[in-house]
Amino acid sequence: MRIIGGISKGRRLSSPRGSSIRPTSDRVKETIFNILGKEIEGKRVLDLFAGTGGLGIEALSRGALKTTFVEKAREALRIIQKNLLQCGYTVRSEVIPKDVNRAIPFLANRGESFDLIFMDPPYEKGWVQKILNKLRDHPIYHRDTILVIEHGRREPLPKNLPGWEIVRQRMIGDTVLSFLKA
Repeated sequence: MRIIGGISKGRRLSSPRGSSIRPTSDRVKETIFNILGKEIEGKRVLDLFAGTGGLGIEALSRGALKTTFVEKAREALRIIQKNLLQCGYTVRSEVIPKDVNRAIPFLANRGESFDLIFMDPPYEKGWVQKILNKLRDHPIYHRDTILVIEHGRREPLPKNLPGWEIVRQRMIGDTVLSFLKA
């Protein structure tokens, strides 16, 4: 796993042993950031189900103003902190060690609003609809926010996308990337 663009391009990131955490592959990450292009510069980014922090750290490397990482797994939190430290991004980041369902209301209560939200939940567990409902009830986004959802091919986006519209989808193997606008 490595950073594929920006000021930290080529830097290797720590990743977990075993299969408890599924980091976004470099190929999928490259596709996401090629589609987003310059949309990242100066933006406030939220990385939900952050895992190793690869997507949020890539955004920081490409000029994001700040990235907030939400992750509850202890091993993943340790890896995110290690990756942020070795890349020098601790000042421009925040790590929230909470379950996503609790983190979204927490961020809303603080008055947070994000320009770009990454969501890479465990595949085929029904998380996409749950989190879209949570975002509807606790809007931590604005009308120009882009939501990027990484999900499995066998778990298409729900019919009901409260407050969001699909602007682009891309399939890479068994992974589907869905880009939504508020």
